[in-house]
Amino acid sequence: MKFDERFIEELKSRLRPSDVIGRTVKLKRQGREFVGLSPFTREKSPSFFVNDEKGFFHDFSSGKHGDIISFLQETERLSFVEAVQRLAGEAGLALPAEDPQAAAREQRRSTLFDWTELAMKWFSANLRRSVGASTREYLKRRGLPEDQWDRFGLGYAPNDREGLKAALVQKGATPGDLVEAGLLIAPEGGGAPYDRFRDRLMFPILDDRGRVASFGGRAMNPDDRAKYLNGPESPLFHKGATLYGMPEARKLLGASKQAGLVVVEGYMDVIACQRAGIPAVAPMGTALTEEQMARLWRVTPEPILCFDGDAAGQRAAGRAVERALPLLKPGRSFRFCLLTDGRDPDDMLREAGAPALREALSRTRPFVEVLFQKEAEAEPLDTPERRAGLKARLRQASEAITDRDLAEQYRRDLFERFDAVMPGRGAKYTPRNDGSSPGNWRRGVVPPLAGQTPEGAEALHAFNRSIEPMAAALALAALDDVERLDVHLETVAGAGFGDPALDGLAQALVQQRLGGGASLDSVALRRHLAQSGYEALLHEVEKAAAKSGAPFLAEDLPLGEARTLWSQAFDALTRISALERALAMAKSEAHRAFDSSAFTQLKAERDALRRAIKSGSLWEDAAGA
Repeated sequence: MKFDERFIEELKSRLRPSDVIGRTVKLKRQGREFVGLSPFTREKSPSFFVNDEKGFFHDFSSGKHGDIISFLQETERLSFVEAVQRLAGEAGLALPAEDPQAAAREQRRSTLFDWTELAMKWFSANLRRSVGASTREYLKRRGLPEDQWDRFGLGYAPNDREGLKAALVQKGATPGDLVEAGLLIAPEGGGAPYDRFRDRLMFPILDDRGRVASFGGRAMNPDDRAKYLNGPESPLFHKGATLYGMPEARKLLGASKQAGLVVVEGYMDVIACQRAGIPAVAPMGTALTEEQMARLWRVTPEPILCFDGDAAGQRAAGRAVERALPLLKPGRSFRFCLLTDGRDPDDMLREAGAPALREALSRTRPFVEVLFQKEAEAEPLDTPERRAGLKARLRQASEAITDRDLAEQYRRDLFERFDAVMPGRGAKYTPRNDGSSPGNWRRGVVPPLAGQTPEGAEALHAFNRSIEPMAAALALAALDDVERLDVHLETVAGAGFGDPALDGLAQALVQQRLGGGASLDSVALRRHLAQSGYEALLHEVEKAAAKSGAPFLAEDLPLGEARTLWSQAFDALTRISALERALAMAKSEAHRAFDSSAFTQLKAERDALRRAIKSGSLWEDAAGA
């Protein structure tokens, strides 16, 4: 019997996993999850978890993971059909009527899946043969070790028009089967079909049940017209509804405490994230479709859309905003993460490691903020007519949301941001229209509005509250010894010094360092900043820093030791900022799936760091290390 995806999703939505699994496993609530002893291994301490909101179970003792259907298959040795029939009866859901034509189509699909599975094995074998030597070197340069190739099913398609065709025909396939599965191309003018993928690194694309639905191939020849090539639409593969990496991402999501999925741009980015333990998926080389968005929302209420931090990444974010806007509902939205310096997740994993990648992906921005910036950057805001045009665009954007209550909330939020932008109203945001790098997309970048005076720029940064003393001490030390920023430039650009009041100053220092500011001594740098509108803020920094007790400010301290202690404090404050953002997200209504034990863990880490700074034990730890 054939069950379509909608039927399976409806079935799972009607049954709580804790109810179904709780009949076999004695479960006890623990925060947002349920915990019990593993039904698969003998254990004394519970390591079996069930999460109703995510719809998963995960057993740490055996590594098994899945939904209520796979649980019945594992524990009662039922077939997929038998498990669905059992659960449908419990849910009061009528089974779809038997359809002989549908059964025949499903049998046909099963045959085609056999050939795609064999194709994956053939590609995999070629990667390890002499013909795959250059592709192995490419993977080595990309930092992907051999022990990861099988995990992601990687392979190589030789530069041979009939290599795969001959191998599978020998196994019993017909050329017609292989054309229908998308593995061969049938010439329009007639003639013998030939291999679709040639001289390419191969990535299998799996459906939600882990079957090979199609392939993506990266050209090994730099002169190839298509760098990436996906298989065509077929009975197995619908490009607009498929997300690369989804089966593995579901496993990671169930096994980790992360709140949701990350959507990245390419195959290697997905692999990089998943190797770092981050549940990530990617569309098929195109903008996210409505079908793909719906699939994401079935897994998590607020996926993170992660784009490269370049002009193309901004355009991709803008397209995603436009397509998603009418579909938004309470508890169904997106957050955005734009990486800095034009790097993608794969670059970050290779250059800085998994912790840096996870930290970068923790810095996200809400949908409404990215929407506002998109509209504000559409044109300069230097005339009344253009400012009125922005307000009209914001009104139209809110009206595009079909949920009326949410549309009203967006209208209010967008208009509040509009009021903040206008000159004379305490502007907090400046659109960028110079086509430069996406600095303004990063958190905390607030350069002055066009034509604004230095005093106005200063007002952007002088918040109506005291500056955090240790953050002020970091900024003051950077003013006196700007070279200490060099190993932290990217982090300072993205996170500042740990206090939003200093974000503008942090950006100014980074730009000075990148733009030749190394030639300015401390006195000249302060003079330049004062002329740029930061004079009053610099006085506030000095006053706040005097209260910090920061040992790296001691005048008699050797420079190397001062820099080491400064780095220790900088790492602690930026970590505190990241933890506070994560805690704020956990508290929000859109992050109901955040695990309570993880919340407690994050809060404890934040509080411990605060105590270490206040008591001075942070410096003792640094000395001990």
